[in-house]
Amino acid sequence: MLVDQTLEKLNAMKLHGMANYLRSWVEKPGDKGLSATDLVGLLADAEWMYRENKKLTSRLQHAKLRQQACLEDIDYAHARGLTKPQVLELSTSKWVADRQNVLLTGPTGVGKSFLACALGQKACRDGFSVVYRRASRLFDERNRPANDVP
Repeated sequence: MLVDQTLEKLNAMKLHGMANYLRSWVEKPGDKGLSATDLVGLLADAEWMYRENKKLTSRLQHAKLRQQACLEDIDYAHARGLTKPQVLELSTSKWVADRQNVLLTGPTGVGKSFLACALGQKACRDGFSVVYRRASRLFDERNRPANDVP
C-alpha cells in the first residue's frame, strides 16, 4: 500500500512526527474531508510539535532537576517571603535572557529547591538550557582547575 511506503520514507528521513500523525490520520474513521494543503499543514505542525517536545525532553534530562516541580504548583500560603507578583516576574524567564542570577536563601524546609526546580523547568519550557546544582557542588566545580572537569 502507498501509505506504508510513505510511512517508511518519512521514518527513514527522521520525520517521525509526520509519520505518527499520518498513521493516526489514516487509522481514524471519517475526518477525511481535508484538502491536501490542510493535511500538509497538519503534518508539518505534527512534526514541529514532535521536535519541540523532543528538545524539551532533552533539556529537562540535561538539567538534572532534583524534583518534578512547576511554577503552577507553588503554594503561596507557605511562609517563604515570596509573593505571587515576584514569582510571576521570574516566570517570564526574562532574567535568564538578560543573563541575570536568582539567589534563593532561607531556612531548611521552606522550598528553595522546589522553587529552583520550578524556575529551571519553566526556563527549559521557554527554550533555555538549564543545569541544577546545589551551592556546595557549584562551588566545588567552580574551584576545580579547568583541565580537571569530568
